Amino acid sequence: MFDSVITSEQLFQALRETVVMVGVSLFFGALLGIPIGIILVITRPGGVMENRFVFAVLNPVINIIRSLPFIILLVAIIPFTRLLVHTSIGTSAAIVPLVVYVAPYIARLVENSLLEVSPGIMEAAEAMGATTFQVIWHFLLPEAFGSLILTMTTATIGLIGATAMAGSVGGGGIGDLAISYGYQRFDTFVMIVTVAILIIFVQGIQSAGNRLARKARRD
Repeated sequence: MFDSVITSEQLFQALRETVVMVGVSLFFGALLGIPIGIILVITRPGGVMENRFVFAVLNPVINIIRSLPFIILLVAIIPFTRLLVHTSIGTSAAIVPLVVYVAPYIARLVENSLLEVSPGIMEAAEAMGATTFQVIWHFLLPEAFGSLILTMTTATIGLIGATAMAGSVGGGGIGDLAISYGYQRFDTFVMIVTVAILIIFVQGIQSAGNRLARKARRD
């Protein structure tokens, strides 16, 4: 059961690839998703910067992308991936669909977090003559900070699952190791190790996110 053809070097290489995919994708996904989420909140009907056209364009686009399972999205945008990174296989190629997948996901989560802020706070900010930027930076984001931490925690965990799926088409990382060795070569040890690693990753990130969110809410 514990005989395996993989080496510790291969395992650590897969770990590094997974960390790189999650880290880079989360960074660029947040750069895109957080502003889009804010725009959705302030341009929606009744928002501080109401713009029905912008909201009517962004909202369905996000819904369309989020309706696609990641494995289908990954395959569907292969031409776009090749255009950007000149390959459709490997870690760098997997990052492109991961960003496309997670950006609208983060945007929707950020939107939900910001909508939890009490309307009274927004009304008070407007009554004090705050500009749109000041309302967002000094009132909206600080009030939703704890919830936003949990939002990013959820997005990170979703990305870990997506990187595992990316492995099924040669994206590298833990998922690729599980498919190539654990499933295709019936290597039970690899399957056990990869599952254990993914569980540890998710549990660790969720616990850290919960602690940071509680601290932010107390502050």
